[in-house]
Amino acid sequence: MNGVHDMGGMHGFGPVEREEHEPPFHAEWEAHVAAINRLVRPAYYNIDEFRFGIERMDPAHYLRSTYYERWLATIEHNLSARGVISPAELESRMELLQRDPDADIPRGAEVVPVPPAPQPAAGTEAAEPRFAIGDAVVTRNAHPTGHTRLPRYARGKHGVIHLVHGAQTFPDSNAHGKGQDPQVLYNVRFDARELWGDSAEPNQTLYLDIWEPYLAPVSAQA
Repeated sequence: MNGVHDMGGMHGFGPVEREEHEPPFHAEWEAHVAAINRLVRPAYYNIDEFRFGIERMDPAHYLRSTYYERWLATIEHNLSARGVISPAELESRMELLQRDPDADIPRGAEVVPVPPAPQPAAGTEAAEPRFAIGDAVVTRNAHPTGHTRLPRYARGKHGVIHLVHGAQTFPDSNAHGKGQDPQVLYNVRFDARELWGDSAEPNQTLYLDIWEPYLAPVSAQA
């Protein structure tokens, strides 16, 4: 989707600040969020639904949020979508903790994990790869409103197949509950000038993993 969540190549956010010996977590609550996600994701949502949940955040909320705040937002969204929790329950707990941070939170009824929503049948393997190593390709200039793993800065760009990974889960389907829909995944080499034009650093190359539905031969209209 085209939104602030796809920040690659965007201006105005300043340099990436690196922290020497950065710890995995900067606060105890971040570790709790990571643990919650590890426990509930296998039962209630997949990795692509997790990513799509972050993309559904309000843009202003997303930009204000830290890394694990975004994780918490998508956990809440996905568990609410599955009926495990409700917005009213979350609001009630937040009000209680705001009144009394040390409140003894009553334990609710045990939540029994439910299986993921039914998925359309999908084969375990995709068709034979359309492209081979060394083939010149162009990415499709498509702008879907839903989840996609083709970054905005790499759409409509020419590259060369570097590796063929084989069939992999297609995120554009998996994020929307439409099944894994395996598609061939390639590693594609791009000249930095193709992506960034005259602003590119000299002699730079970028490698992106790109699924076959995003690609066309250079002779075809992208």
